[in-house]
Amino acid sequence: MKNVIFIFIIIIIEIIFFSCGKKEGNESKQKAVDTDTVMNEKSTEIPDCDYTFEEAIAGSEAPEKILKELVLLDVKYYSTDNKIHRGQVVVNRKIAQDIVELFEFMLKEHFPVYQVVPIVRYDWDDKKSMAANNSSGFCYRNVSNSSKKSKHSTGMAIDINPFFNPIRYKSPDQHKPNVPEGAKLDINVPGALTSDHPVVKKFQQLGFRWGHRFKKYFDDHHFDK
Repeated sequence: MKNVIFIFIIIIIEIIFFSCGKKEGNESKQKAVDTDTVMNEKSTEIPDCDYTFEEAIAGSEAPEKILKELVLLDVKYYSTDNKIHRGQVVVNRKIAQDIVELFEFMLKEHFPVYQVVPIVRYDWDDKKSMAANNSSGFCYRNVSNSSKKSKHSTGMAIDINPFFNPIRYKSPDQHKPNVPEGAKLDINVPGALTSDHPVVKKFQQLGFRWGHRFKKYFDDHHFDK
């Protein structure tokens, strides 16, 4: 009888060990699958830039006080080639979480963003950046044709697809050319913004001001806080 009980206990122990080993094996396999999935996703993303924070603000004339308020964000987005790209944007820490949420929203909506690269690539020249249809945030500069500092100067603004959404002057200056030069608004082009567009509504929901409502011109690519 004792031998029977002993054998029964041995069998129970073996079953327990076998079950635990199988569970651990399945968990290891699942972790490997998850890791492979992440690696595959990253390998299919197209990198548009890969700056360090120091590189992204190099050469800026902004005072140290402002530079300390900035952060470099890595973002993902569908570009005009219908592929997922990885870019970076420098913004103020105060709106960093909003910008992360907005890019996640645009990715989910499959809203095409041409590219997102810190403006240092264009030698801090906003016109060059816009002509390249580059979406960007921080740029220490004045408002166009003004001595007043732009919201971009503190990283509290972002431009989205500026060539698809150019500055268009209102009366009596409607004769002035669009900015960037040669750009025209075509609301049928994916990446263009209108008052009823989900991306515009999302920005406004998060408390951003849309440049379309500026007094002297329509600045449809611009959002600020």
